[in-house]
Amino acid sequence: MSDVGPPRILVVDDEPQIHRFLGPALEAAGYAPLRALTMAEGLRLAAERAPALVLLDLGLPDGDGKLAIPRLRGFTDAPVIVLSARDAEAEKVAALDAGADDYVEKPFALAELLARLRAALRRAGAASRQPVDSVVRVGPLEVDFGRRTARVEGAEPLKLTPREWDLLAALVRSGEGRVVTQRQLLLAVWGPAHLEDAQYLRVYVGQLRQKLGAAATLIRTEPGVGYRFGAE
Repeated sequence: MSDVGPPRILVVDDEPQIHRFLGPALEAAGYAPLRALTMAEGLRLAAERAPALVLLDLGLPDGDGKLAIPRLRGFTDAPVIVLSARDAEAEKVAALDAGADDYVEKPFALAELLARLRAALRRAGAASRQPVDSVVRVGPLEVDFGRRTARVEGAEPLKLTPREWDLLAALVRSGEGRVVTQRQLLLAVWGPAHLEDAQYLRVYVGQLRQKLGAAATLIRTEPGVGYRFGAE
């Protein structure tokens, strides 16, 4: 028998007030919340109940939540959104590099969190349906992965260098609205020898934005962290 019902959202957080707040809010938004107070309990529920998405705190009583992200990635493709009071850029980068899909600071606005949650679920659904050689359209931009071309507002294909194309493709493939760290982009486009060359990346992003013209605003900077592709 197929598993039907509202999408399950696993909330892994040791603060009871977070569960008292998020539980009813998630139910009202059409989701089925699952509650875990520790990392071990969260990993168990993730394996047993196959949630559609995980909301993960970092300060858990049995370990740093960042350690749970690669373990989750070992058996589930469900998006992971980190919820944490840690606002240091290094913490955000570490969580995203570990495999998190997004990072929301505490205290957070419920409307923003739900919007981030919906966006992550849309990306996950689109990724499962998208063929390898597909055409992606976001705002005025059309990216054809099969032909390795990009157009803005139906004009002639942009004259991109191979590196510029690889950078654009990495941003688009990351999914609309998802934060991609500088290290992730440097690894994907230039390889492990250039993981510290953030200035190199900034130069290429600037060149790419110039060529994108009306679509340049689709590449948004997350200061100290990386970039987010998609419309506001």
